[in-house]
Amino acid sequence: MIDKKKAAVLAIALTVLAVAAMIVLFKGQARGQQPAPAPQAPAAPRPQPAVVGQPMPDFTLPVYQGGTMTLSSLRGKNVLLLFPRGYAAENYWCTICNYRYVELAELEKAEKIRAKYNLEIVVVFPYAQDVVKTWLEALPGQMESIKARKYPEDAAKLDEAGKARMERSRQIYPNDYALEKGAVLAPFPILVDGERTLSSKLDLFRHEWTGSKVDQNIPAVFIVDAAGTLQFKYVSQNTVDRPGYDYLLKVLEVINAGK
Repeated sequence: MIDKKKAAVLAIALTVLAVAAMIVLFKGQARGQQPAPAPQAPAAPRPQPAVVGQPMPDFTLPVYQGGTMTLSSLRGKNVLLLFPRGYAAENYWCTICNYRYVELAELEKAEKIRAKYNLEIVVVFPYAQDVVKTWLEALPGQMESIKARKYPEDAAKLDEAGKARMERSRQIYPNDYALEKGAVLAPFPILVDGERTLSSKLDLFRHEWTGSKVDQNIPAVFIVDAAGTLQFKYVSQNTVDRPGYDYLLKVLEVINAGK
């Protein structure tokens, strides 16, 4: 017969073994229940400075109208590289960018500035092809919306705040443009930066800007000379501070004179 002392030792040993087994089992179960690590999202391209007086970083992007375009393939021409904002809020386009785009298209139509200044005009959007299509299709309606702000039917009944908004609209949008509904205005190459590769490298792409939480670019203007050197760069502080095309054409005159 096992004495009480040996029985107690045996009981303790069995208890220790049982606890150890439970610990091993628990660890195994816990290990099996751990979720697989979430796939890492591809890191955003690191900003690649575009410095005035230095070669503009090269890039290749799809063209909305078809094919691809590489910046260095345009050597021998000046390049006006434009980055519109795109969205200003969810489901709302930046009206100023719409206006500036149409203004440039009309300027090219009237004065043939590409031929005059040995120039190619390139517009870059941080969106996929279908979103760019929607942006272009919205232009006629956006031009009508601008007119309604400039010439409200009840102008005489406006309060002081309303009159101030009307006058501000007339200053921001000095010209009137009418586009045929359904027409796609795309007289120069439009680059589709759907992966935001170029926009991120130039540190323009934002998920939020000036309080607007939507995917967008900070509006920017770059002028690259025929040798591929960046000669002018402007990154906006807000939506209305971009240099006018009259000023940009003067910059191009200086560039061409310095050949």
